[in-house]
Amino acid sequence: MSVTAQRPSRGDVLELTIDSLAHGGNGVARRDGYVVFVAGAVPGDRVRAVVGKAKRAYAEARAIEIVEPSPDRVPEVADHPGAPWQVLPYERQLAVKAEQVEDALRRIGRLDGFELEPIVPAAEQWRYRNKLEYSFGTGEDGELVLGFHAPGRWNDIVSMTDCKLASEKGNALREQVLAFCRAQGLSAWDRRDQRGFLRNLVVREGRRTGATQVRLITSPGKLDVDAFVAAVDGDGLWWTQTADLGESTTGGETTLLSGAPQLPERIGDLDFLISPEAFFQTNTEMAEQLYAVAREYVALRGHERVFDLYCGIGTIGLSLASRAREVIGVELVEPAVADAIANARINEIDNARFFAGDIRLTMRELVERTGKPDVAVIDPPRAGLSAKIVRRIVEAAPRRIVYVSCNPTTLAPNAAQLVEAGYGLVKVRPVDMFPQTPHIEAVALFEAGPDGVRNPERDE
Repeated sequence: MSVTAQRPSRGDVLELTIDSLAHGGNGVARRDGYVVFVAGAVPGDRVRAVVGKAKRAYAEARAIEIVEPSPDRVPEVADHPGAPWQVLPYERQLAVKAEQVEDALRRIGRLDGFELEPIVPAAEQWRYRNKLEYSFGTGEDGELVLGFHAPGRWNDIVSMTDCKLASEKGNALREQVLAFCRAQGLSAWDRRDQRGFLRNLVVREGRRTGATQVRLITSPGKLDVDAFVAAVDGDGLWWTQTADLGESTTGGETTLLSGAPQLPERIGDLDFLISPEAFFQTNTEMAEQLYAVAREYVALRGHERVFDLYCGIGTIGLSLASRAREVIGVELVEPAVADAIANARINEIDNARFFAGDIRLTMRELVERTGKPDVAVIDPPRAGLSAKIVRRIVEAAPRRIVYVSCNPTTLAPNAAQLVEAGYGLVKVRPVDMFPQTPHIEAVALFEAGPDGVRNPERDE
């Protein structure tokens, strides 16, 4: 029978044995060569799964019953949709993540000859996040709830009473906001009808400072600000109003209601201020280890000019400044750049400069203004780098590139482009920032070959 003839239909219930885990965390099963990706299943499981989407080469399904559990399975610690890998022993999680980094580089990037260094395990397996984004919803009894989207069900919100990824302090803040909203009779945003007021809640915590930041995201409307400020103990309280139909915690009009405009935090021996929408690694303890790997790979000797691309609030660049001649940071988000400038000032670092701009458009001008970099440190978003941005970096010709990746499947094609341009992929070290989840960070070191790098066409 052909693969096409074997293709299931949406709603079909299949009994499957899970062979492996795919990038992104879903289980992988095969039916006479036809691949089915199964959410909620791990290798060794025999499951019944309902098909949500079926294409010519593969289907996506969701486990609805564990017929026979994998011998690797361990009991869940928490009913938490944000911790899908908690049923795997932690050592197994680490092994799979390291394998997936290597698989992406070899299979997707078609790369070889690099050293895959041992994965760095997380310092804490639970309650490690300094930032949580929650969604409002309506429970089956009509009561307002605040939690996370149920797997595969975009309109259903799983209520949280104790989020095991957050600290006790973070959980208390979430409960205070929920109690206030219930007492006020406020309604949740209905994702089907696109009506309602309450959308999301972002709770941030300075793990080293103990300070907290709370941001309520709603549709445009009225809020009893005085009552909200009295009900919630956050050190900085914010309100974002957005008319966008899509669900996002970015954009809209944001107002400081009370307290500090920025969250103070400390990484190593440096102090940082973080604006509400600025990026900051969500695992403070492991961010320190991640940046330590980046510093090791950069191997500065004191005379280098460092480009810190996607610099955010300056965390990586400022941690390198004492070992560099100068650091030049570039970031698209202007409030983050303002934070980076302020963070350089409060740490009394005078050899770091930060600029707001799109790297794709400003890289050439930056090189003309500052000179070519000796080293480039890159910490891009999950989507990785576009081909044009890779060309701009190659054009700048740093001798060494340190790439901090949060997605091995986008690191791999970018690595292949850099290797094609004349860089060698020397080594890669995975770092587990997110236990109980399939997410994995990795730091990769590239060095220019003895003949330098190939100058790309100066396309516009």
